[in-house]
Amino acid sequence: MGMTASQKILAAHAGLKHVKAGQLISAEPDLILANDITGPVAIKEFKKAGATQVADKCKIALVMDHFVPNKDIKSAQQCKECRIFANEHGIDNFFDVGKMGIEHALLPELGLVGAGDLVIGADSHTCTYGALGAFSTGVGSTDMAAGMMSGKCWFKVPSAIKFNLHGSLNKYVCGKDVILHIIGMIGVDGALYKSMEFCGDGVKNLSIDDRFTICNMAIEAGAKNGIFPVDEIALEYMKGRFSRPVKTYAADDDAEYEKTYDIDLSSIKPTVAFPHLPENAKTSGEWGDVPIDQVVIGSCTNGHISDMRAAAEILKGRKIAKNVRAIIIPATQSIYMQCVKEGLTEIFIEAGAAVSTPTCGPCLGGYMGILAQGERAVSTTNRNFVGRMGHSESEVYLASPYVAAASAVAGRLCTPDEL
Repeated sequence: MGMTASQKILAAHAGLKHVKAGQLISAEPDLILANDITGPVAIKEFKKAGATQVADKCKIALVMDHFVPNKDIKSAQQCKECRIFANEHGIDNFFDVGKMGIEHALLPELGLVGAGDLVIGADSHTCTYGALGAFSTGVGSTDMAAGMMSGKCWFKVPSAIKFNLHGSLNKYVCGKDVILHIIGMIGVDGALYKSMEFCGDGVKNLSIDDRFTICNMAIEAGAKNGIFPVDEIALEYMKGRFSRPVKTYAADDDAEYEKTYDIDLSSIKPTVAFPHLPENAKTSGEWGDVPIDQVVIGSCTNGHISDMRAAAEILKGRKIAKNVRAIIIPATQSIYMQCVKEGLTEIFIEAGAAVSTPTCGPCLGGYMGILAQGERAVSTTNRNFVGRMGHSESEVYLASPYVAAASAVAGRLCTPDEL
């Protein structure tokens, strides 16, 4: 029996000719990632185990992005612990205020991850890098510590689900709508500990940012990872960024998949995940009248330059509704600068939105947009669990930048076509 693309990457990094679903292996990651929340826990376990040095300082990245710039004393202490550890062990890939960005946008942008890589991160949305043809997955802080010490990590080889994508997306529809459509279709446990492998002639009609968004939210379907083939779009993105040799892995013709789904991209409508699960997906026309209090456009899911441009397209010449707070967060300093150069930042401010330095802040109810009791937010983030962005009686509606921006103007859940 042949192997999937994900299985081939795992086999290569384990030094094996063949692996199969369910097999336990030990493999060597190309990059080991943590942030200001998970990093201190991993560092504690690293020291608790008696470790005195890291296996390879070049394969570790620490990104201060969740509560940065620091929101309080505790978050400042967490960053200090990571800073001290990075200095002690000579870790070059340490990113702090002014240089950092939201980790899952920053690392691809800097070329630290790429095609054929095996990446583990103490953050569940590490699966983002599958957009570049990497096997990337989230792990616990203890596994992170073990990886830093040994340069290795254990894996149970996942089985796979194939998603054949056909056609192209309509106007005001993007990767966020695609993944919300899929999660609505298969459920939040529909791909539990499986690889979500995307293929088909429709792939070429998805931008790299669309692919980042889709792979980012593979975990919201319970997946171990999401992965796209390495084509001209992926290679163009990596050109001039990714310095290591590009390694491409394609699924064998006789690779085994537990299920196969055929998806016509042209049939997907603007889609929103209603509270309190990403699987509670409803398309435009099913939303009803949902007045809102806040809009957040950003995060590792939708803080890319294409997302900023989409929001600006809708907000240009318009004003945020009187009773709505709009917060826009470019995912990296580079994206922030591009927004300034293209005049997007001016459009946002003139519309009445607040523009922030890169941070994960509001996504996990940290800061920069906490919801009060009974408030509703339309957000381009990735989770809408109970209390995710604030009070346990608040509500989060997950949407694309197009829908989020239109909703900010309308003061209710809305598509651009309704403005």
